[in-house]
Amino acid sequence: MRHARRRLVTLLPSCAGLAVTLSAVAAGPAGAGVAPCFTQIPPFSGNPQWGFHTGPPLTGRNGSYARGLGDVRLSTGSISGTVCQVDVAAGKERLLVLKPTGHVISHTHHGTLGGHLGNLMTVDLKVRSSTDRNCKVGTIGRMTVEATYNGVKDSTVEFVFHGGCAGHSHVYRGPQVAALVPES
Repeated sequence: MRHARRRLVTLLPSCAGLAVTLSAVAAGPAGAGVAPCFTQIPPFSGNPQWGFHTGPPLTGRNGSYARGLGDVRLSTGSISGTVCQVDVAAGKERLLVLKPTGHVISHTHHGTLGGHLGNLMTVDLKVRSSTDRNCKVGTIGRMTVEATYNGVKDSTVEFVFHGGCAGHSHVYRGPQVAALVPES
């Protein structure tokens, strides 16, 4: 119990810090012509229980980034929140807004998605809106988020889509990824 309390005390400032970081980036300007991912995420009250950002908004003609934030109850497997992803290829923007389908597929405190130990959570996502005519609303994809711990800054966020949304499958990894996944 004491270990869990110590992890909670450590986790709460991380949650607050992630929420502040997400809010601060949301207020900043997006890259020239790039869809503003943060305007797609509703304001969050309290401390988020899961979240991530994969780096700064884009400023060039090519690239991708994603953001996500929400609540999760691992004891019941329920999850809520919003995820957005922006892809830009040759200056052409594509924005997806995604919602968890409601249940955590898997969760572990001892995951190694990117080669380092971390809290690992996998959920299915449903496309809620899309500016990519090939990626239809209602399509289901999968997201896995790994939040490394013990001071290792090498978190991972992975998206897997099929069919018309396959171009939105990405793996974001490294120190530019800030992720939060609860321990239990």
